[in-house]
Amino acid sequence: MTDWLRRRLNSLPPPVRRRVRRLWLSLVPIAQCSLAAGVAWWVAVHVFGHPQPFFAPIAAVISLGLSLGKRWRRTVELVAGVAIGILVGDLLISVIGSGTWQIVVVIALAMGIAVFLDDGPLIPMQAASSAALVATLLPPGGVGGFHRAIDALIGGVIGILVGALFPVNPAHRARRDAAGVLATLRDAAGRLAGGLRAMDEDEVLAALTSARGTQEAINTMRADMRGGQEVSTISPLYWGSRERLERISATADPIDNAVRNFRVIARRSLGMTQRGERLDPELVDIIAEIGEAFEVLREMMIAKPGEEPDQADAARVLRTVARKAKPELVSHSTLSETAVLAELRSLLIDMLMIAGLRRSSATATLR
Repeated sequence: MTDWLRRRLNSLPPPVRRRVRRLWLSLVPIAQCSLAAGVAWWVAVHVFGHPQPFFAPIAAVISLGLSLGKRWRRTVELVAGVAIGILVGDLLISVIGSGTWQIVVVIALAMGIAVFLDDGPLIPMQAASSAALVATLLPPGGVGGFHRAIDALIGGVIGILVGALFPVNPAHRARRDAAGVLATLRDAAGRLAGGLRAMDEDEVLAALTSARGTQEAINTMRADMRGGQEVSTISPLYWGSRERLERISATADPIDNAVRNFRVIARRSLGMTQRGERLDPELVDIIAEIGEAFEVLREMMIAKPGEEPDQADAARVLRTVARKAKPELVSHSTLSETAVLAELRSLLIDMLMIAGLRRSSATATLR
C-alpha cells in the first residue's frame, strides 16, 4: 500500500507533488491544533463555566502551530500579550469610551507596553488584537477581562499537553530535514564533478545555484532540531530519544558549514571554468567521491538505530577520501587549484564532524 501511494505521488506534476508532500508532513501538527482547540473550548465552557471562551481555542492553536520549536515561548508570549491587551483595553475603554481615536490610543499603548516588557514578536500582536477586541466588540470591565486572560492560559496549557501526549516524532523530522540537505549536496557535487570534466560552465553554475538554494532548508532543519529537543523534553513518550536527538542536533553546524564550503568550491570552480582553466583530474575525482560520501551521510542520517550505515561506516568512507586529498597534489599547481584543495580539505573536516568526529579528530585525519 505504501509503495502504491509513493508511485501515485511520484506520478503527479512536480508543483502538485510538493504541495501534497507539504500537506502530508503537516497532518500531525494540523491534527494537534484542531484537537487542542476543541479540548480548550470544552474545558473553558464545562469546567470553568465561561460562556464564550474564544481566546481558549485561539491560544491552543497559536501555542502549537505547525512548527515544533519554541512552543513554551509561544504560549508565554500569547498569554502575556492577551493579558496586556485586555488590561489596557478594559482600563481605558471604561474611562474614555469607544470610538476611532480611542482604538488608536488603546492599541498604541498596548503595543508600547508589550514592546517595553519583551522583545518577542508575538506579544505586541496579541496585545494589539486583544485591545482591539475589547475596544470594538467586547464589553470592558467586570469579570470578563479576567475570564479572557484565563481562557488564553487554558488554551496555552491545553496546547502544550496535546503536544506532549500526541507528539510529532521529533527524531524523524530532524533526520528527514538533514537528509534532504545532504541529498542536495550529493547531487550538486556529482553535477560539479561532471561539469568540471566536460568544462561545461552551465553545469558548474547549476551546481553552485543548487547549493545556494539550500538556506531555507537549513533554517527549517535547525528549527526542527530545536523543536525536536523541546518535544523530547516535554513528552514522556520521547524521553528516551533525548541522547539521539542531541547527536542529530550536533550535526546542524557541520552541515551548515559543509554547504558554505561547497559553495566556495563551486564558485572557485566556476571562475576557473570561465577562464578556461582545467582543474586537476585527481581533484575532480575527489569532488565526485565527496558526492558519493554525501550519499553515505544521507543514508546514515535516515537509518534507524542499529541499521547501517552508522557513524563509523560513514567515517570510514570519509577517511578513504581524506587520504587522497593530500597537499602533494598541488605542490606544483596554480593558486586556484591550491585554493580548491584547501576548501576540499575543509569540507571533508565538516563531513567527518557530521559523521560524529570531534573537530580535533577530524583535523588530525587530514594532517
